[in-house]
Amino acid sequence: MAVDNEKIVKKMIYDIAESNEKILNEKNIENFKRIVPVLMEKGIENVNLSMFDDNTRSELFNALGEEYLRKGNLNDSIKSFILAGNKQRLVEVGQHYEQVGLFGNAIDTYRLADSKDHLLRLANKCLENSNFADAIKAFRLMEDSAGLNSVGDLCVKKGKWDYAVEIFNTTGNKAKLMEVGEACMQEKQYGYAAKAFELAGDKQKLNRLGDNALREGLLATALKAYTLSNNEMMVQFIRENFGSKLSM
Repeated sequence: MAVDNEKIVKKMIYDIAESNEKILNEKNIENFKRIVPVLMEKGIENVNLSMFDDNTRSELFNALGEEYLRKGNLNDSIKSFILAGNKQRLVEVGQHYEQVGLFGNAIDTYRLADSKDHLLRLANKCLENSNFADAIKAFRLMEDSAGLNSVGDLCVKKGKWDYAVEIFNTTGNKAKLMEVGEACMQEKQYGYAAKAFELAGDKQKLNRLGDNALREGLLATALKAYTLSNNEMMVQFIRENFGSKLSM
């Protein structure tokens, strides 16, 4: 998988580099070519261009960004475009990431470009393709609670309980957490049910979960549920009567 990702990134870099030549000519930064290698050797983190005016600084950082891209150093190219204030170039890098299926990287780059339109479009694309992890990431970066809740609803339908619990906890949607907990109990996914009821703060449901688990002989699960509900009586009952089985 790592090798495949490396090939994908190399192909992406090649595609970007092909489009760079025209950009470089348009920007007319030939005068900076003798400076750029020195700046690259120093490192983007250590470069001080405060002696130049805003326009010159921007041109230099753009030149650095293009050269870093040409050499395959995506991280420093992105840093350079950020310092240049070149949001359009950041978006283009994000689009290339998206084209090769590296959606997490694309989301990060769109965020740096402050491109909510691209973030929203990609979030919905990930949602349509059941790529829940990246959809959640994008909606979180946009602080889009409605979008997150829609992801959560789809996760419930598909039985992706871990994502559903995570999402509804993030949005503070206790009613949905209760729904997830009930659904998990019906599916005997008691671990996720316990987590959902705990985050929703419903001790009554936790006690009911403990009762169900105890009837099925799931002592550890029952003990956890009773502990979370602060039901000391049932915690003591299990420990004193079934303590030896719990330690097995």
